[in-house]
Amino acid sequence: MEIAKLGEFGLIDRLTRDLEKKNESTRYGVGDDCAVLSYPDKEMLVTTDMLMEGVHFDLTYIDLKHLGYKSAMVNISDVFAMNGTPRQMTVSLALSKRFTVEDVELFYEGLRLACQKWGVDIVGGDTTSSFTGLAISITCIGEARKEDIVYRSGARDTDLVCVSGDLGAAYMGLQLLEREKSVYYSQVEEARRKGDKKALAELAHFQPDFSGKEYLLQRQLQAEARGDIIAKLREAGIRPTAMIDVSDGLSSELRHICKQSGVGCRIFEKNIPIDYQTAVMAEEMNMNVTTCALNGGEDYELLFTVPIGDHEKIELIDDVHLIGHITDQKYGHVLVTRDNQEFELKAQGWNPLNE
Repeated sequence: MEIAKLGEFGLIDRLTRDLEKKNESTRYGVGDDCAVLSYPDKEMLVTTDMLMEGVHFDLTYIDLKHLGYKSAMVNISDVFAMNGTPRQMTVSLALSKRFTVEDVELFYEGLRLACQKWGVDIVGGDTTSSFTGLAISITCIGEARKEDIVYRSGARDTDLVCVSGDLGAAYMGLQLLEREKSVYYSQVEEARRKGDKKALAELAHFQPDFSGKEYLLQRQLQAEARGDIIAKLREAGIRPTAMIDVSDGLSSELRHICKQSGVGCRIFEKNIPIDYQTAVMAEEMNMNVTTCALNGGEDYELLFTVPIGDHEKIELIDDVHLIGHITDQKYGHVLVTRDNQEFELKAQGWNPLNE
């Protein structure tokens, strides 16, 4: 069905008509000029992200359901990075005529799966037309007690530097998808040049063999916000002194913490968590796996610092890794390699404005 047949308000009604409120703070959601939220005893956290086709995602290899899921998760992750609880979300889309109503329903299916996982209410948004592809703008609203909020600016000398999960897998998943996309288009171009209709017909059903690399694809296409780590820290009685989610690469995020906290850091290459599939893929592509883990981005793991006195507690938490410690600012930002050489940790994470 063409979107124009339903119109803006018909589309919104179709996408949101059976939304159920999950949070007491959601007084009123979709259906009026504004959503109404109530946070009488807590601080409100607000984060927003814009995702542009051709810059942040490529519909050649991500379907709309996964895109909806990932779009929600990257915003939810920001709220967890402040040690908060996500509660509401608004969703705005700019759509070209190539998208059907069913396409947008698929996007919302993924979006709603992510919101259901973390109990987030979709309370509004906007839709408009686009002449340059799909644009997605999502705002996530969360809550936290004032004393629980964790900023990037709280790291102190001797604090421990910790990260959840593993790093570099999402980046290697992207490299894998880009490689297969390049192979596909080169084969199509060759078949067209030769006028080989049989080859072109076969390429219409082209499907790369990703066996043994499923984890890399999952990390790239199905981002997960680490609310489970926030829950584990709370259960252990640990309040991080500084925290950020790893969206643009470990090196960039760690330098953000250091800059805003006025400190230095010292991290150890041997302690950076890297999955086996990531290491294998990096070797296959002749890339340095540590560089991928430091600068790849889109892992959406939590990078945080804790007082040195929490060392024993941290060691008992599954899927949290101690990778270094905070130092006085005068000592700089140091990466200690496996052979004990020291290098300046440079912020080389992804920058969309350089595209």
